Amino acid sequence: MKTLYSITLILVAGFFTSSFNNLEKNDVNTTKTSADVYMNATDKNDDVVDTEVLNDFFRRYSDLKKYQNDVISLYKNRSYGTIWYKNGKIIDFGNLLYKKINNTDNKSAQIEFPYKEEINSIFSTTSKEKLSKTDADMLLSAAYIIYANQAIAGKPTISYETLLDSLMTKPTLLEKNTSAVSDQYDKLQGALKKYQKIEKDNNWQPITTETPYKDIRPDAKSITVAQVRNRLFVIGDLKNDSKSDVYDQELMDGVMKYKLRNGLKPNYIINEDNIKDLNTPIDAKIKTLMLNLERCKAILPQISKDKEFILVNVPSFELIYVKNGKIELTSKVFVGAPLTKTTIFNGNIDKIIFSPYWTVPQSIVDNELKSKIAADKNYLAEHNMEIVNGQVRQKPGADNSLGLVKFIFPNPDDIYMHDTPAKTLFDFEKRTFSHGCVNVNKAKELAIAMLKDYPEWTEDKINKAMDGSEETTFKLANKVPIYICYFTSWVNESGEVSFFPDVYDRDNDLSKVLTNENVVADK
Repeated sequence: MKTLYSITLILVAGFFTSSFNNLEKNDVNTTKTSADVYMNATDKNDDVVDTEVLNDFFRRYSDLKKYQNDVISLYKNRSYGTIWYKNGKIIDFGNLLYKKINNTDNKSAQIEFPYKEEINSIFSTTSKEKLSKTDADMLLSAAYIIYANQAIAGKPTISYETLLDSLMTKPTLLEKNTSAVSDQYDKLQGALKKYQKIEKDNNWQPITTETPYKDIRPDAKSITVAQVRNRLFVIGDLKNDSKSDVYDQELMDGVMKYKLRNGLKPNYIINEDNIKDLNTPIDAKIKTLMLNLERCKAILPQISKDKEFILVNVPSFELIYVKNGKIELTSKVFVGAPLTKTTIFNGNIDKIIFSPYWTVPQSIVDNELKSKIAADKNYLAEHNMEIVNGQVRQKPGADNSLGLVKFIFPNPDDIYMHDTPAKTLFDFEKRTFSHGCVNVNKAKELAIAMLKDYPEWTEDKINKAMDGSEETTFKLANKVPIYICYFTSWVNESGEVSFFPDVYDRDNDLSKVLTNENVVADK
């Protein structure tokens, strides 16, 4: 699978390219010429933005009134002092924000802002009319809110105040966030426009099949083959549509491309599930892209500050480990079943445990083990289990349900990542098998990669610790962030859009949330 690997290349390119270092050295210095803007020296007592001043501002700039509460929160968080000025000059972050909202770097998405002329006057050395410092400061604060809402954070998961704190400390994070978000965000928008055009042109015709359905293999001949060929041409997996109803080499290449980008088992068989996927209504594909635009805005700013992290995408059943801007490892995973879903959240890995015991959750004991123990008095011994302090636990060993290593990140649901002896489960396309934990195919390789900065943990020592003889716990000096995410579509570095199964029906839940928010906003 290359699905999440493609995601990560985009993330890493956005977060860690050398252009950000160049920005620190060059771009910020370049924009300082426009930053050397002094407001009227006659302005007095205008370095405090109190509630009365804010209310007056929004009466005069009525087109910004819907952002009033967010702007007030920014000032309240900073004791109502000006945000964008220091010693009479606009701070570097203010200049960078101005560059972004005006698209002066030709990289940012165009931002709609109702008072661009007034903002231009703040940064112009020739403008005859100057705003007061407080008006200029509040105008820039509103511009920040609008920019953050459209291009950076996504209000539902990260507060504007928290994001601003990080950006004030290191203004170039705006460049990182923007690059990461606008790159992926713009690519998702590009994919959205493509699928909207397909819908407009009425090029999404249903694929018909015989009943009962029979798998379609190379050299087969049928109307279905011609229809699949057309669908793959429409979505870009084939450059041409020969109209042939014979499953030839050209179509084989298109099928393989379609399967690889969508994380499906790489073979030439067109099965019934493939037909169902290809027959997904075009409006449903469009909706999926729109929902993941929102997810994209929400998660990328949080990840941008991390030089090292693990990202698990549940719908693509894949994990990536990134360190110093490079992908160190990718691995298949399997996740929680629909009744025991893996939690979507962010945390920090603080321990690696080799040859672990597995303390069996009481729910599993009650629902699964009690009847087996009652039926077979040797069940515990045969499964290398024991009862300690009233709890059932499985001893370390190759057959331990956690495998030979687990990764701990404290969380209320008590889930973690771990190895597994059930390696054959990674051969399935849809991998929802666990009770909630993330099972990692390359768990040993992940441990080796994560411990490279710990000289005492040689590969030989890791091998010995994973021999299943006794449990060994190592506490990481530097915690490693982990992001368990839920992207059902993503555009890779080649511009190919991937769609993953909505295994937990979270697209529907997000759609309801966004619909409710829009209804409230309209009121």
